[in-house]
Amino acid sequence: MTKEFSGFPHRTGLHRKFRLTAIVFSLAMLGYFTASSAGLGRKDAPAKRPGGSAIPVSTAAALRGDISVYLDGLGTVTPLQSVTVRSRVDGELVAIHFSEGQPVKKGELLAEIDPRPFQTQLAQAEGQLARDQALLENSRADLQRYQTLLQQDSIASQQVTGQAALVKQHQAAVAVDQGQIAAIKLQLSYCRITSPVSGRAGLRLVDPGNIVRANDAGGLVVISQVQPIAAVFTLPEDKLPAVMAQLRGNQTVTTDAYDRSGSNRLAVGKLLAVDNQIDPATGTVKLKAVFPNDDGTLFANQFVNVRMNLEPLRGTTIIPASAVQRGSPGDFAYVVAAENKVKLQTLKLGPRDGERIAVLEGLAAGDQVVVEGTDRLREGSVVQVIAADEKLP
Repeated sequence: MTKEFSGFPHRTGLHRKFRLTAIVFSLAMLGYFTASSAGLGRKDAPAKRPGGSAIPVSTAAALRGDISVYLDGLGTVTPLQSVTVRSRVDGELVAIHFSEGQPVKKGELLAEIDPRPFQTQLAQAEGQLARDQALLENSRADLQRYQTLLQQDSIASQQVTGQAALVKQHQAAVAVDQGQIAAIKLQLSYCRITSPVSGRAGLRLVDPGNIVRANDAGGLVVISQVQPIAAVFTLPEDKLPAVMAQLRGNQTVTTDAYDRSGSNRLAVGKLLAVDNQIDPATGTVKLKAVFPNDDGTLFANQFVNVRMNLEPLRGTTIIPASAVQRGSPGDFAYVVAAENKVKLQTLKLGPRDGERIAVLEGLAAGDQVVVEGTDRLREGSVVQVIAADEKLP
């Protein structure tokens, strides 16, 4: 009996040992997963900003006021008048009386051509005139005698008629001589070349001693009127109605000329004219502005940025330009609403004046718009408005 049950105690000990090992393993696995879950939770948890979850931003209030309206265009300075001075007669250029690059006045002597050939022609024509005038006087005297004799019936009427025709012939010869003298005197006056306009002389194109001709293409010098001076520039065709409305009201459109960088103002003038057609290839229209240019800042063919100052837009909503954002909705701004939550508000913008921009639709005066910290905002974000002199984190 004792031998039959000797194996039971041995199997019971093994079973208890197995159960104890399983419990220990289960507890170890439970601790591992608990620790892992806690570590993952700490890694994925969002970091909180100091002082709470609100995003710090700077804001500005939308204001009601007036804003200047500017239209900018690219242009080129052009003289109001530019003349290539050429000789009107053939001859030797004997003298130059202007200084290159210096101002000249209308009628001022610029150059001289040798006048002696024309003076000789004039002397010959004057001699011919004197001879024909003498013949005319003699024929008139004869005609007067013939008419007296005809009244006395001492001469044939045919002879009187022939003498009258001779008088007319001599009168015609005198008229031809006088016309020839006038033409030679005109040619002689062309030997003194004067400036047709007031302006600035360019570089000399011909030196004294050369033979110049009336059909020379190059000319002697180019005179450009630079006081006043003009600038021709272009504007998009959709900007033209605003300009024409002001011109129809007989209002002066102030125009400023800036240098290539657009930072330095060179001159102040006014709009002179608008072209009568739009370029279909570019959709732009040409305009011309005139500047006094008393200090000679503007030069012909100089590149300028032209800015026109139109009638200001009055009583409109104005915000800082930095508050305007651009994205898929178009132009928008973040507006601080109730409970310091921001709202994405789409805008219809108007003209811009430096760091200010007009809002035609979308905002009202007094609305608080975000000007700094917009890169971290979304619709409904909670913000903390900080003072302008504080720095964003």
